[in-house]
Amino acid sequence: MLASIVRWLEERDQTEGHGARVAALAEPVARHLGWTPERIAVLRHAAPIHDVGKLVVRAEVLVKPGPLSDEERDEMRAHPRAGASLVLPLRNARHILPYVLLHHEHWDGYGYPCGLRGTAIPVEARLLAVADAFDAMTSLRPYRAARMPGDAFAELGRGAGTQFDPQIVESFFSVWQTEELPVAV
Repeated sequence: MLASIVRWLEERDQTEGHGARVAALAEPVARHLGWTPERIAVLRHAAPIHDVGKLVVRAEVLVKPGPLSDEERDEMRAHPRAGASLVLPLRNARHILPYVLLHHEHWDGYGYPCGLRGTAIPVEARLLAVADAFDAMTSLRPYRAARMPGDAFAELGRGAGTQFDPQIVESFFSVWQTEELPVAV
């Protein structure tokens, strides 16, 4: 059921395939980090639905071509908590909560919704944050053109240690050099 909702959401916010690409980007990095097959299976299940909370965001905000107002930004920032509230009642899906709730936390503590910092952020969310950001940067969005992978890598590098876990970014770079990862461009 959640997968169907996410497909509809990706059509609605013009990010079709985003969840699947995030999963495909994150999985080889998880293998590189030594995750067990069971943990990778959870990642594979969770990554495609990490943005399910965007159901509470008005469509005109999701596809707005220009900068968001403070009110619109607050509305967007509500999506992780909204997603968690959708997933929490589903007993068979509670294991994906870190991906849904915490994928916008930042290594330096300035992310949202909880303001967690460093290793207080579950590694699942730290990995998803890198894969999510890379796909978002290399995908066409209503408010900007897609960036080339090299530009996205540079941005990830600049964010390592502030927005992103530097070890995850380093692993992402290592994997990129040995495997062809999906890019929306």
